[in-house]
Amino acid sequence: MKQLRIQGTAWQIGRQLGEFGRDAWHQKIIVTGLWQRIVPLIGSPQAMELAAATRARFPEVMAELEGMAEGLQADPLAVFAWNCRGDLLPSTSDGCTTLFGRDAQGRIIIAHNEDGLPPLRDGCALVRVEPTEGPGFTSFAYPGSLCGHTFAVNDAGLVNTVNNIRASHRPRGLPRQILGRASLNARDLNGALVILTGEARAGAFHHTLAQAGSPLLYSVEACGDSCSVEEVVNVGGHANHLVHGAQGRVAQRITDSSAARQRRVNDWLAESPEKTLSEQLALALLSDTSNPTLPVWRQAPDDPDEENTLATAIFCLSEEGVSWNIWESDRAIPSLSGRMALVEHN
Repeated sequence: MKQLRIQGTAWQIGRQLGEFGRDAWHQKIIVTGLWQRIVPLIGSPQAMELAAATRARFPEVMAELEGMAEGLQADPLAVFAWNCRGDLLPSTSDGCTTLFGRDAQGRIIIAHNEDGLPPLRDGCALVRVEPTEGPGFTSFAYPGSLCGHTFAVNDAGLVNTVNNIRASHRPRGLPRQILGRASLNARDLNGALVILTGEARAGAFHHTLAQAGSPLLYSVEACGDSCSVEEVVNVGGHANHLVHGAQGRVAQRITDSSAARQRRVNDWLAESPEKTLSEQLALALLSDTSNPTLPVWRQAPDDPDEENTLATAIFCLSEEGVSWNIWESDRAIPSLSGRMALVEHN
């Protein structure tokens, strides 16, 4: 996986992200079926309403998108619409499976399969972002998209992993990827929760949230109709559809893959005699192919949701900071590793 380090103002960060993703944008993204579904919605009343809400509430994120359009050499309205694909369309090619809990030493473990469009596999990167304002962060990045809707850790030790939710109703509000990016500016768990659940929103996401130095671990289902925040006491897992009891009346689309991956997670939770999670156990489950047609680790060229697992990230949070490993096709050896030491003033 490529690695990228960028610095500057919001617009400059966006421009550098755009320059990084330019080839993939013009050669891969705009030839996908997903893009063709977005094209008629570029500049539509719905998209323009989302843009106005973004500019009013998070002008720095809009500046980042405008810089990205410059770097991509693309129409700003088109780039904005692409970053609102989960708000404008009833379903997108985003999957993901997440496991979360604590290990035998009490450290929080968050493990995440990032599932996305297979053609973008070689166009993604692990990006280190150092803005002139707000905390820096390290995030998986897709070409042409804001950070904050995949997996990331910021310099306050806040870890956020994100799963797609195909909620049927998309009310007026802020785009889900805008909120995901804004949450990386939070200094603590409460700040992130306020951004993700306290704002009127259009599209839906599931977030797994934790922070180094804090004993709290949250599973958050954030929808336009309602938001549910559950504190995780033991272990849990999420496979990109709503599962919280409080969300039982929210209409959604559950694909066969999403249902099968959640069943595999639930079966493991039911069979597990211990209420702990380890990196080894998490990697094994996120690499599971026991269901040959609807596996957890998705590599099939004919995946029914047009998704493949592009990377697996496992975060370990302690009082001292956050360490992480990232795996790609080689499941024996991580392709990237890192650590963020928790600084007292953060």
